[in-house]
Amino acid sequence: MEKSDHIQGILKNLPDKPGCYIMKDNQGRIIYVGKAINLRNRVRSYFHAQPEWDAKTRQMVEQIADIEWIIVGSELEALILEMNLIKLNRPHYNIRLKDDKHYPYIKVRWGDAFPKVIVTRELVKDGSRYFGPYTSVWAVHQTLDAIRRIFPYLTCDREITGQDPRPCLYFDIKLCAGPCIGVIQGAEYRQMIDDLCQFLEGRSEDIIKRMNTEMEHASKTLHYEKAAALRDQIQAIERVVQRQKVFSADQVDSDVIAMAKADNEACVQVFFIRSGRLIGREYFVLEGTEEKPDQEVLTQFIKQYYDEAISVPPQVMLPSEIEEANIIQQWLQAKRNGAKTEIIVPHVGLSRELVQMASENAVDTLQSLRNQWHSDRHRQSEALAELQKSLFLVNPPNRIECYDISNIQGTAAVASMVVFEQGVPNKKHYRHFDIKTVDGPDDFASMEEVLNRRFRRWRSAHELNAPGKKADPSFSMLPDLVIVDGGKGQLSRAVKVLEQYELGDKIPLAGLAKQNEEVFLPGRSHSVMLPRHSPSLYLVQRIRDEAHRFAIRAHRNKRSKLGLVSRLDSIPGIGPSRRKALIKRFGSLEGIRSASIDELSSLPGITKELAGRIKDLIELVE
Repeated sequence: MEKSDHIQGILKNLPDKPGCYIMKDNQGRIIYVGKAINLRNRVRSYFHAQPEWDAKTRQMVEQIADIEWIIVGSELEALILEMNLIKLNRPHYNIRLKDDKHYPYIKVRWGDAFPKVIVTRELVKDGSRYFGPYTSVWAVHQTLDAIRRIFPYLTCDREITGQDPRPCLYFDIKLCAGPCIGVIQGAEYRQMIDDLCQFLEGRSEDIIKRMNTEMEHASKTLHYEKAAALRDQIQAIERVVQRQKVFSADQVDSDVIAMAKADNEACVQVFFIRSGRLIGREYFVLEGTEEKPDQEVLTQFIKQYYDEAISVPPQVMLPSEIEEANIIQQWLQAKRNGAKTEIIVPHVGLSRELVQMASENAVDTLQSLRNQWHSDRHRQSEALAELQKSLFLVNPPNRIECYDISNIQGTAAVASMVVFEQGVPNKKHYRHFDIKTVDGPDDFASMEEVLNRRFRRWRSAHELNAPGKKADPSFSMLPDLVIVDGGKGQLSRAVKVLEQYELGDKIPLAGLAKQNEEVFLPGRSHSVMLPRHSPSLYLVQRIRDEAHRFAIRAHRNKRSKLGLVSRLDSIPGIGPSRRKALIKRFGSLEGIRSASIDELSSLPGITKELAGRIKDLIELVE
């Protein structure tokens, strides 16, 4: 792969030590963070194309303009540093937990004389106890609403002296234990909050035993009101515990993790098994998972999740092995102050059933999340209305077509056309095009060819008069908006095509640049920035990502069909004579793959630039 002098200089000076590497684009933005036992070997490998690389990795490598590194003392230190750098910079090409904000936690302010229970997104080392993370504030409040009926903790801002003349309303409705009027003393109140913490951890048996003892004592000493209150607490706890399914008699604490993927989205489900009971579950959505293997997605989730999690159980169950299991296990044990932690992949028995159940839940959750967009008609209408306003459209864009080009240095070039109607993908109208008239990696010309063919089909569909002929519905309708994946270059070619078909004033056009999510419009010098987190931006990103996914799939299918010799023929600059010379000199594609740039360029008509192109493409042959 061709490298700039700057990159070549960096690669020569990389150390043979563990650490993290930070890759930047030509604008200085961090696009990827990784770790390595040997920085020199790992970073240099990016500049030798690998057959197993996905299109996203190749795209990333093409954007690398600078590389920095940080040396550390061990692989464990590298893992911790990598997680911190990813969390701080959220690089585009790293797999990341989807939210760009901190997850909510339940915080028990244990340092207070009368500890309060609050919701927070910040973890502060102030002696407080934390529980979480949860995926939504709503889920946290639902949990607290249930817990408060069992453990009526303090919520007001009064200074607690026990001498107040009257309590607040919460005491009257049994949602506060009344420390302000001395109904409960400091030590007893702290015991209740400690019970609350144990309950959140799924440890209820000891609480119930102690409460039963206290209830019997209260009854014997004729404190019937207190005995009745304890009885009600015990019954409330038991009702919750009865709903928690028992999975293990040996009372092992485990987290069960499983994952589901669909297109560009991944959902991870975590089951929390405490004292052998399923006490809860949470799901997490990840981004940047496009074309990444399940093993890599699962590895990145585990690192990022447990970096945020308050507690680590002694056992983590997974559906499959992960590459970094040993070093992650060391890290988890360090988080547990040296206590043993196991990462296991169960193959039989109840543990395997648990993993399968988590997998099924992950699939269901992901499907539900994907269906939300389809079912939420109001949000779709809002997104289309926002798009209409932001892009200065006359009408809402009810039919949107998006086009993307996929190739490797001009070979196996294909384009995708995806269609969204009323904000929802209409996959029956998706089409892909093999690029036929463009030689070499020219995305501008490829975009022009594709749009020409698409609107030529539209014109032909409306000229069909012969009986029995039927137009392709994908092309017979005109879109309300055309989005081309790219900046001003692709947009200018799209403008040219629409003018050729006298559609320039009928179909709005937009070009979407990947880096800053800028939208370019014809005739406007400044780009449009759709509001961050807005429904309109989410819709445009989703359409663009779908076009990219569909193009990559078509490109991969086409590339896999190319024979070994036809792969040589498909390289721009290689004709029958040069192909024959290469085969004659090196005997096979394996021989060509092993040859150096100098050896290849020694043949007549093959320059060093062409030799480099040959090397890059031959290494992609599987």
